[in-house]
Amino acid sequence: MRTDQRPFTTASPSTASLSTTRNLGILAHVDAGKTTVTERILFATGTVHKRGEVHEGTTVTDFAPQERDRGITIFAAAVSCAWRGHRLNLIDTPGHVDFSDEVERSLRVLDGAVTVFDAVAGVEPQSESVWRQADRHGVPRIAFVNKLDRAGADLDNAVASIRERLGAVPLVVQLPIGREDGFTGVVDLLRMRALVWRTGTDTCESGPVPEQLREEARRRRRALEEAVAELHPAALEEFCAAAALTERTLAAALRDLTLSGDGLVVLCGSAYRNRGVEPLLDAVLAYLPSPADVPAVRGTLDGTEQERATDAAEPFTALAFKVTATATGRLTYLRVYAGTARKGETVLDAGAGRTERIGRILRVQADRHEEMEEVTAGDIVAVVGLKNVRAGSTLCAPSAPVVLEPPRVAEPVVTVAVEARRNTDVARLSAALARLAVEDPSLVVRSDPETGQTVLSGMGELHLEVAVEKVRRDHGLDVTVGRPQVSYRETVVRGVSDLVYRHVKQDGGAGQFAHVVVDVEPRKEAGMEFRSTVVGGRVPQEYVRAVEAGCRDALAEGPLGGYPVTGLLVTLTDGATHSKDSSELAFRAAGRFALRDALRASVMELLEPVVEVTVTVPEDTVGGVLGDLAARRGRVSGSTTQAGTAVVTAAVPLAELFGYASGLRGRTRGRGTFSTRPAAPAAVPRSVAEAVLADR
Repeated sequence: MRTDQRPFTTASPSTASLSTTRNLGILAHVDAGKTTVTERILFATGTVHKRGEVHEGTTVTDFAPQERDRGITIFAAAVSCAWRGHRLNLIDTPGHVDFSDEVERSLRVLDGAVTVFDAVAGVEPQSESVWRQADRHGVPRIAFVNKLDRAGADLDNAVASIRERLGAVPLVVQLPIGREDGFTGVVDLLRMRALVWRTGTDTCESGPVPEQLREEARRRRRALEEAVAELHPAALEEFCAAAALTERTLAAALRDLTLSGDGLVVLCGSAYRNRGVEPLLDAVLAYLPSPADVPAVRGTLDGTEQERATDAAEPFTALAFKVTATATGRLTYLRVYAGTARKGETVLDAGAGRTERIGRILRVQADRHEEMEEVTAGDIVAVVGLKNVRAGSTLCAPSAPVVLEPPRVAEPVVTVAVEARRNTDVARLSAALARLAVEDPSLVVRSDPETGQTVLSGMGELHLEVAVEKVRRDHGLDVTVGRPQVSYRETVVRGVSDLVYRHVKQDGGAGQFAHVVVDVEPRKEAGMEFRSTVVGGRVPQEYVRAVEAGCRDALAEGPLGGYPVTGLLVTLTDGATHSKDSSELAFRAAGRFALRDALRASVMELLEPVVEVTVTVPEDTVGGVLGDLAARRGRVSGSTTQAGTAVVTAAVPLAELFGYASGLRGRTRGRGTFSTRPAAPAAVPRSVAEAVLADR
C-alpha cells in the first residue's frame, strides 16, 4: 500500500472542481533530479506502470531525441495525473541556463511550483536563477531536497544554503531516517510518524518514530512550531496560549505562509530510489494553491484594465504559452483562466485581431495525447487547429476581447551564421528556421545586411546547437554553421544637453516640420527611459509620443559599431510646431535623427554579455583552472574547498567561454564540470573593444 491509500485515478478532466486542480512546475538546476522527480510522480499516481530513467533515455517528459542523447531537459514538457481526487497538471522545466526562456514561459501560467535541490550541492547557480524568476511571477513554492542517498548528502547544509543564498525562510517538515546509502525514509514532523520505504519495494510503511530519533524529532518539531508562530499571527496566538501548535493549526499556517511567500515548506527524499515522493504529492495538495486560490487574471482592452475571474461562467480567456510542431499537427499549449471552450468553436486572437478555430482539445502526456470535448477555467491543455497563434497570444471569446500580459522574452546573447550547403535547400532552410522561431521566441532569425547570410541568435552555445540539430534532424537539411558571436550593446557614458534638431522637408504639397530639443544622459537600468518636460503646449502630446517612437527607432544602431543602444535617459525639453506642416510622421523622424546626432556627440562605450561561472574541479587542478579563468578575463569572486573538491565562482565575458568545456576537460583530465548563469553586462576593455570594432 502506498502511504495511506491508493491514488485516485478517475477524475474527469472536464468537470474536476477548481479546488481539486493543481497547476505546478518542477524547477531546479540541471542534474538536481527534477525529471526523475516528475517520473516518480507519474509512477506513484499510476499514470505510468514502469519507472523511466534519465540515464536510459526512457523518461516520459524527456522524449525529444536531443534530450535523450544529452540526458538533460531541453524543452518544457506538460503531463497530467491524478492523486487523492485531485487533478495535477505538471510542467517539467529545463534546468540549463540556455533554456531559461522555457522556464519563463512556464512560470507565467503556473499557480505553484516544486523547487528541487541537490542534497549535496544545495543551492546551485541555476537554482538561484529559476528562484528569482518564480519570485518575479509571484509563484508560491515548496522545496524538495533530493538525492539524500548520495555520499555527502546533508539536509541541514542544503537548508542553510536556501536560507543564505535565496533569502527564503525554510520550514523543514521532515527528518531523514538514515544517512547517505542508509537513507530509508523520513519522519513526518506534523503527524510525528515515520514513513519508511523498504529496499526493493515501492511501498511506504507508516509507523512510530524510531527510538533513536524521537528526541531529535521532538526538538525539530518544537523548532518548526516556533518558526511558524513567529511568522503567522493565528499560530502565534495558539502558541502563546498552549505553548504548542496542533497538527491542524500547523498545517493551516504552513499553507498560508506558502501562499504569501513568507515561508518555504521543505521536504526531502531520494527520487531515484523512489523515497519521499508520496509525501511530496500530499504536500502539493496541502500547501500549493488551486486555480480558485489565485486572484482574477488581469488584462487590457483599449488601454482599460479588465479582470476575468477563474470561473467557467466567465467569457473564455486563455494564454498560449508554448507552440510545437509534431507529427499530429501544430500543438498550441494553453492555460485557460476563465470560461469554457469546446472543440470546433471559434476564438479570437486578441493581439492579432483575427479568429481561429479549435480543431481538437488534448490532455497532454508529454508526447502522448488524450482527446477532450471541452476545456474549462483553471486547466492546462494543448489545442490543434490554431494556425497563426504564437506563444504569448491571448485567446478569448470574440464577444469579450481582452489582451493578457505575455511572457517576457529574453534578448539573445549568442549568434551564428547558418547556411544551406546546397542552393536548392535555401528556401527549405528559411522555412525551417522560421518555424523554429515560432516554437521558441528566444530564437531570432534575421538576414545580415552586410554579408547576406542568414543569422540565428539565441541564449547560448547549447541553445543554438540544439536548434541547428533540430533543423538537420527534423527537416533532413545539410547546413553549415559559422563561429559563434556574442551580442554586444552600446551605452552612454557621458551624454549631451540641449541638442537641437530641426526637421524640415518640402517636396511640393504638404511639407514636414518638427523642431525638438533633447537631453541624453546615462541610466543604470537597461533599455531607454523617455521623459518630456515641455510646458505650455509647445509640443502637443500626440507629437511627444511620436518623438519617443522615433527615439526608440534610433536605438537599433549605435554610433560605435552599429550595435543596439541601451542604458540611457532621453528628455524632450522643448520644441516647436508648424500650423500646417507638422505631423506625427515629422516628429517621429525628428526624434530619430535627434537621438542619432545626440549619440554621436555623447561619450559611448561597448558592453558585452557576462556570465557567472561556477567551476567544480579536483583540488590538485585548481591552480591551472584559476590561471585559465584569468586568461579569459575572468574575475574570481569566490573559492571553497571541501573533501578534495574545489568550487570556484567567477564572472567571465561570454565571448571568452566559447570552447571552455573541452579546455576544462583537458586541464582536469575529464573530472571538471562547470555551470553558468547570466550576470550584468560589463564594459569591454578598450583594447578588446578596438579589436571587436575593427572586425565589425
